[in-house]
Amino acid sequence: MRSLLTKLCTTLILLLGSTEGWSASFQKGAIAYHKGDYATALREWKPLANQGDAQAQFQLGWMYSKGEGVTEDDQLAVKWYRLAAEQRHAHAQYNLGLMFDSGWGVPKDVQEAVKWFRRAAEMGFAEAQHNLGVMYQKGRGVPENDREAVKWYRRAAEQGAAAAQSNLGWMYANGKGVPENDRDAVKWYALAAAQGLAKAQHNLGLMYDKGEGVPKDDKEAVTWYRRAAEQGDAFAQNNLGFMYEYGEGVLQNYVLAHMWFNIASLNGHKKSKQNYEIIEKKMSTPQIQKAEGLSTECMKKNFKGC
Repeated sequence: MRSLLTKLCTTLILLLGSTEGWSASFQKGAIAYHKGDYATALREWKPLANQGDAQAQFQLGWMYSKGEGVTEDDQLAVKWYRLAAEQRHAHAQYNLGLMFDSGWGVPKDVQEAVKWFRRAAEMGFAEAQHNLGVMYQKGRGVPENDREAVKWYRRAAEQGAAAAQSNLGWMYANGKGVPENDRDAVKWYALAAAQGLAKAQHNLGLMYDKGEGVPKDDKEAVTWYRRAAEQGDAFAQNNLGFMYEYGEGVLQNYVLAHMWFNIASLNGHKKSKQNYEIIEKKMSTPQIQKAEGLSTECMKKNFKGC
């Protein structure tokens, strides 16, 4: 659970050079936290939090949610996040929304999650804007509304949020909440892909593969499929298998095609098993054995350099 929370939450960055308005005690706690001295940070921040300091309250919520210097306790995390959130602390509002959305420290309540995501989103917090877009797109806690989803994705995307850029690209590619526009889809996919988001890299590869929004370019498609495949994206791994099978953007190579189909199948792609069973009919027994060995080696290397 903690690893998921860490992924969902924006990583805490203590900007020690921007301490204007911070008390000496808060700064001391910030420096200690930055060094991993959580006991000192807690000692400096807790009195401030009890006195109503919103930033200190948020930091305590963060520490309890991650078990840093204290016993991990989601209920106490919620307590401190709520106190900060009620003082219009945007990051605390966002994290409180996450707690309600996931049922951590409180009963799961998607409508309450939407409330807190909205408050943070209206203050310009990009991650909350993205999550609010997701809630509208999926109809979670609010009526499904693609236009509202696009609105919030765009606000987050314009702040550089990669997940929002990718989702906005998908909305343009599929004409959801906006008129279908492949060029705009490519624009947003490319921005997210450049930030390393695997899903966007796969989708950008697909646009080059099909020649949608950009001139068809198999080599460019392979480049983006490979980047996503190396991050474990099963769809990209499967598509990379097709590129090798048919020699599109790469030299035709049944061994590598089989390898990528096999890896994608083991990684959860439902149709890849059928794909490598089909290609096996074109291969010799030694080729199949080589492909299986390469699959094992590639997975051991976490898909890098395969």
